[in-house]
Amino acid sequence: MDGTTWGIFAIIIIYLLGMVAVGLYYMKKNSSTGDYYLGGRKLGPIVTAMSAEASDMSSWLLMGLPGVAYLTGVADAAWTAIGLAIGTYLNWLIVAKRLRRYTVVAGNSITIPEFFSNRYHDKSRILVAVSAIFIVIFFIPYTASGFAACGKLFSTLFGVSYVPAMIVSAIVIVAYTALGGFSAASTTDLIQSIVMSFALICVVLFGVKTAGGTDVILSQAGELPGYLSMTQTYMNGEATEYGAIKIASMLAWGLGYFGMPHILLRFMAIEDEKKIKISRRIATVWVVISMSVAIFIGIVGNNLSRNGALQVLEGSDSEKLIITLGTLMSKSGFLGILVAGLIMSGILACTMSTADSQLLAASSSISEDLLKKVFHLEIKEKTSLLAARATVLVISILGVFMAMDPESSVFGIVSFAWAGFGAVFGPVMLLALFWKRSNRNGAIVSMISGGVMIFVWKYLVRPMGGAWDIYELLPAFLVAIVLNVVVSLLTAPPQQEILDEFEKAARG
Repeated sequence: MDGTTWGIFAIIIIYLLGMVAVGLYYMKKNSSTGDYYLGGRKLGPIVTAMSAEASDMSSWLLMGLPGVAYLTGVADAAWTAIGLAIGTYLNWLIVAKRLRRYTVVAGNSITIPEFFSNRYHDKSRILVAVSAIFIVIFFIPYTASGFAACGKLFSTLFGVSYVPAMIVSAIVIVAYTALGGFSAASTTDLIQSIVMSFALICVVLFGVKTAGGTDVILSQAGELPGYLSMTQTYMNGEATEYGAIKIASMLAWGLGYFGMPHILLRFMAIEDEKKIKISRRIATVWVVISMSVAIFIGIVGNNLSRNGALQVLEGSDSEKLIITLGTLMSKSGFLGILVAGLIMSGILACTMSTADSQLLAASSSISEDLLKKVFHLEIKEKTSLLAARATVLVISILGVFMAMDPESSVFGIVSFAWAGFGAVFGPVMLLALFWKRSNRNGAIVSMISGGVMIFVWKYLVRPMGGAWDIYELLPAFLVAIVLNVVVSLLTAPPQQEILDEFEKAARG
């Protein structure tokens, strides 16, 4: 490695050590599993907002989204971003306060599976088991996508082998997550959201300056057929139609928010529900701005490649766009090296901020929900904390094995896991919070049908193409919510005690 690369490497190492230090700081503050998994419900409005969105955005914000815009133009990326922006706002508006309140009413639940079980008074623990299993099924590949992003970063930047780079990144993420738990993850998420924002701003300013200004970029992009259109997409030098079905499919990304365990946990952990409005405004503004900038970076990168200032990136290599821009920036002296180092740290930040939250959610599902609730193991508090940390380690190892393929697409893996959570938990969460007639049977059928439909639609129906080429989240979500309602109405209504708890949560 030359001096420039060593400089970037040093900045990244300092950043990573800082994240581990946060984990060590919070390690002593975790005296119970409630502290470890939910931070004692003491998150302030700013930390709640930024940790929720940083854990949401993941590596696809700085890698997947710019890569899609770089290859195919505005339509795919923009409609996805619009769906996510709407979903973010609605999730904060209608779910956050009710969930925070209801989880306290329903036995002071500290995990999503536990909330569902307590909400429906499910003594059989079937809801806990089904919820925990689906969380593990979809979080392992989600976590693997984060490890893959880190591996791509280091292998591209430092010329090292992908697999060792990916494993080292996973070790760091596991270290501060396993040590500090939810509080460490939330605090580092706040820091990482700031670093991510800095990275986006620096990259877009550098790119615009290098390309000769915004007018030049937009003018040349407009010459590409369908590249800047919202109803066409740019493929292989030609414009292809982007119809209503495709638009609805991309907007459906917003439905995923109602079922994301690592985001919903932030709502459960906020200290004062009266400050949720502040969090909602901060979160929505940040999401809209950050995704808009990420899409524009893709447009800028495409311009620089066509003009010879940047190498042409094809296929999954387009996800390395910001890494390539950061490397180009590092050649402009000491300040460029410093900024490039922070940009690379920003890529790590968006990856780590999601991976840590996913690990915690999956860990809680196994140690708290499966071991304690389903298998009825009597575990002391200290032993439970050790089990939680051991679970984080095991899930990480599985994620590492799934991330071994360097050709895996970060955007593709995230889109599948996102659809899975949205279809499995979204309908159940909405009906559990807002429809008192819903019951345990409806919730169980809803989860199973949503999860199964994700696989059926993605691997059997969607490959048929044409009108069937719809993002699997939309049909799976609709099937799950319809079956939830139908089964609930066809089976016995909830007990009066359950209805009383529902009314108490509704009143506040």
